[in-house]
Amino acid sequence: MKASYLAVFTLVVVFLASAEVSMAVTCTPTELSSCVGAITSASPPSKLCCSKIKEQKPCLCQYLKNPNLKKFINTPNARKVASTCGTPFPKC
Repeated sequence: MKASYLAVFTLVVVFLASAEVSMAVTCTPTELSSCVGAITSASPPSKLCCSKIKEQKPCLCQYLKNPNLKKFINTPNARKVASTCGTPFPKC
């Protein structure tokens, strides 16, 4: 009986651990390259751009702390694109 509880517990732990790994985001600023057109012009963001912004949202504060990235990301147009995509910039 104890062995079956241990087996179930082990399976639950493995399942939860694999779920956490699959939800992790790799912070890669180049993932936002599909948004360059929308950020630098008045064109609306593409579906790909919006999905990438949503995917990279946990990384935005990190990007804003990087002086090389901040000048591109911390602009009114970038904030407008993110807002249009339903992903407002977090308060960092």
